[in-house]
Amino acid sequence: MACMTIADDVNTDQAGADALTLGRRVRAFRIRQGMTLEALAAAIDRAPSQVSTIENGNREPRLALLRAIASALEVSVDDLLDPEPPDERSALEIAVERAQRGSVFSALGIQPMRVGKTVPDATLQAVLALHQEVERLHRERAATPEEARRANAELRASMRARDNYFADLETIAADLLSVAGHSGGPVSHQTVTEMADHLGFSLHYVGDLPHSTRSVTDKRNGRIYLPTEQSASRDSRSPILQAFASQLLEHDEPGNYAEFLRQRIETNYLTAALLLPERDAVAFLTEAKNFRRISMEDLRDAFAVSYETASHRFTNLATARLGIPVHFMKVHESGTIIKAYENDSVSFPSDALGAIEGTPVCRSWTARTVFDVPDRFSPYYQYTDTPRGTFWCTSRIEKAKEGDYSVSVGVPFEHVKWFRGRDTSHRAVSRCPDETCCRRPPSALSEKWEGQSWPAARTPTSLLAALPTGTFPGVDASEVYDFLERHQPR
Repeated sequence: MACMTIADDVNTDQAGADALTLGRRVRAFRIRQGMTLEALAAAIDRAPSQVSTIENGNREPRLALLRAIASALEVSVDDLLDPEPPDERSALEIAVERAQRGSVFSALGIQPMRVGKTVPDATLQAVLALHQEVERLHRERAATPEEARRANAELRASMRARDNYFADLETIAADLLSVAGHSGGPVSHQTVTEMADHLGFSLHYVGDLPHSTRSVTDKRNGRIYLPTEQSASRDSRSPILQAFASQLLEHDEPGNYAEFLRQRIETNYLTAALLLPERDAVAFLTEAKNFRRISMEDLRDAFAVSYETASHRFTNLATARLGIPVHFMKVHESGTIIKAYENDSVSFPSDALGAIEGTPVCRSWTARTVFDVPDRFSPYYQYTDTPRGTFWCTSRIEKAKEGDYSVSVGVPFEHVKWFRGRDTSHRAVSRCPDETCCRRPPSALSEKWEGQSWPAARTPTSLLAALPTGTFPGVDASEVYDFLERHQPR
């Protein structure tokens, strides 16, 4: 709200109305009393133009004047400060006034119209609808691939600053697990269902879930819709946890792509914190560290989660709870980074904006060499000597719709002593970002083939396409609303 100029003896928490709402309430009470603008002005010893300025929301009266107005209108100050518009017409006028005072109208250079009582409701509704559509288009235009890459870089820096550990989310997870009666070990599907029930959601499995969604939450009726056919590579508990995690975290519709990314990170973090509870996971990892046998496979098996989920969760706890700096990478078989995190000084490739998604990984790094290993069922370990020092990594291949991916976790050489696989003989040297390491072909081959080749990229199309538009990128809102309309309780 706009800040009211109120004396120190007034509780500002009660000043709920902004200038526009306050002005409309003054006008409504004046008309209800049958008073003219001039009559109210005379009653409070002010000029009619001053009262008009207040009623139009262009001035915020001091407390003394507000009391005088309330006395003249035979109402209380609280009646004037009520944040609710006095009627539907006033609410419409306030919405249009706010729109006209916003950045969209200013950017377009449109002169504000006078919102008087003679302007029909239909006209005001049309102006408001046009403003909302222009505002939506502005939001979509702002979410360019460049903006997305910048938002990714900023978010990663924020995660690095806190060692990828979110204490507030750990507390939320621990409280919900306690309410659900979880006493240790893997979190069962039944426990997840009880969590959803505790939060007021019922689960409904349907065969016509919108193709662009993993789940759909009906907040109005407290329903979570899930697909009847579960992916063999996806944990069936995760979509449920992700669905109610957003509600538990009180996420609103994201206003920009950076907010969308932040919400997604928080949702995924809370989901992992529920599947691998901090108390149990830290106890498990601490024992493994004491015996110098930390293993992503063991963590995966102990909590019945995917390798990627276990690796993600390890990055949450490694530094904050075990004192181990760490890096994580998910790399497509084409060699491009899908996502990554580090706080151990490893040097990821990046573009001018600091973003790393879509950039190629050095062919000597574990995340790339693991694709050439014939045995994909056993853990793969490797030391890599880089300009930043020697790093040890463990990596595994996982399959997805767009091909194979490697999921890798690594640490600096001085911390490898805590991990199983430290005795590996696999070793490589990387000079990246020096382009002669692996990005620049030998001069003889360049002379022979430059201009004579035309390769078709195998990079995932999601990395090459422009950022999808809409509040939730990649989701067809019309399809979702049609789905909810079909399935709502009758």
